[in-house]
Amino acid sequence: MSTKKIVLIIAGIVAVLALIVALFVGGIAFFVFRTIGNSDAANTARTYLRNNETLKQDIGEVKDFGSFVTGNINVTNGDGVATLYLKVIAEKRNVNARVDLTYRSNRAWRVTGASYDRDGQTIDLMPAYESAPSPPK
Repeated sequence: MSTKKIVLIIAGIVAVLALIVALFVGGIAFFVFRTIGNSDAANTARTYLRNNETLKQDIGEVKDFGSFVTGNINVTNGDGVATLYLKVIAEKRNVNARVDLTYRSNRAWRVTGASYDRDGQTIDLMPAYESAPSPPK
């Protein structure tokens, strides 16, 4: 065998191994995105964004969401927290939203914070409670 044939055989083996690794990593990434996107936390986040009046006033009625939901979901001993990032597709414009969720004692997910980016500015969808007005004197 010539050196050229040996190099071609080794290059072919490396290419096949690289393809197998790429398919394996791609499969894991697809599984993770699909699991997060179809989770109860993601469904709660979508429902919240779809019904939020502040968001509707700015971007119009929500028509759909992007294909990928990214972020993280951590569950420990029946308690969980999640931070999810979704692309919101609406009548007037599309925005990227962040939704923070939590649940305790295996109850349903609850939104604890939400915001979206508009023209480089972060708009809070759940403003903190304002201080109560002073009682009249």
